[in-house]
Amino acid sequence: MIGIGSDHGGYELKQEIMGYLNAKGYEYRDFGCYECEACDYPEYGKAVAEAVVSGECEKGIIICGTGIGISIAANKVPGIRAALCTDCFTAEATRLHNDANILALGGRVVGAGLAIKIVETFLNTEFSNDERHINRIRKIEG
Repeated sequence: MIGIGSDHGGYELKQEIMGYLNAKGYEYRDFGCYECEACDYPEYGKAVAEAVVSGECEKGIIICGTGIGISIAANKVPGIRAALCTDCFTAEATRLHNDANILALGGRVVGAGLAIKIVETFLNTEFSNDERHINRIRKIEG
């Protein structure tokens, strides 16, 4: 199960991504927002992050206007490694090296076509399990 959430700035891109997830048969839960009316990104970033940490969702996708604020909010939840990605290379690298469990995107930064390719890369790339990366993640988690 994938958790997905956005504020108003990411709402339209979230709709595009959910269409992709539906077409590919992914199970997901939409944590909001549910319309384009102005709202606060921290509540949606934290909701997805808490679902990932609890195990309700395996991974998450969060979207705000830039992806910055919502990723900061999600990363406040212990155990979350949310990565803001603007291309497929960073999406692949963050899964391989950081075992990122949440993908953050900017709805006003990345177009739908590229965003879907980033999502696909993120969801289909496994963590490398290299000892050096495991050690680095331990240092991040303190």
